[in-house]
Amino acid sequence: MKPQFQLSEREGELFSRYGLDAFEVGVLAVARQFLHSLSDPKSQSWQHGFSIAIERWGEEIGLSVAHRVFMLLRAVSQCRPEGLSFCDPLSLDQRDTLTSDELSLLQMVHHMRRDNTSEAREALDRLTSGRRDPYVIQSGLALANRVPAGMGRPARPARTPTLCVVS
Repeated sequence: MKPQFQLSEREGELFSRYGLDAFEVGVLAVARQFLHSLSDPKSQSWQHGFSIAIERWGEEIGLSVAHRVFMLLRAVSQCRPEGLSFCDPLSLDQRDTLTSDELSLLQMVHHMRRDNTSEAREALDRLTSGRRDPYVIQSGLALANRVPAGMGRPARPARTPTLCVVS
């Protein structure tokens, strides 16, 4: 399955005003599921997050992107015990809305993917209330490196799995 990097018309209208691309829009859909799961572990929304990532980017890219999004959100949540504000991932009325925390998260990833250090720092400061946690930075850069801006394919070339006998 080829990764999907196109925006739907609905997504394009909302996110064109923030300068985000199709990958970052996809990160939002996955992040909302994970944020819901972190705030209500009984919901098990993390399963939906992984499913959305696989549907959007295929199994190889989607699973690794979803994992990196979760690691980033977990690092941010450790910096912000009060949690992040987010829209209900299942609400049709809120799909075209961004909270300030969601926007800061997406802008941080956006600028990290483009190697815009000062803008990424500003978004990081807004997201973590001024705390520049190394785990947040490291996990944000790992996500940004997975699908750098301007690339229509994964950052690392896909390899065919090989089997080997270990004795």
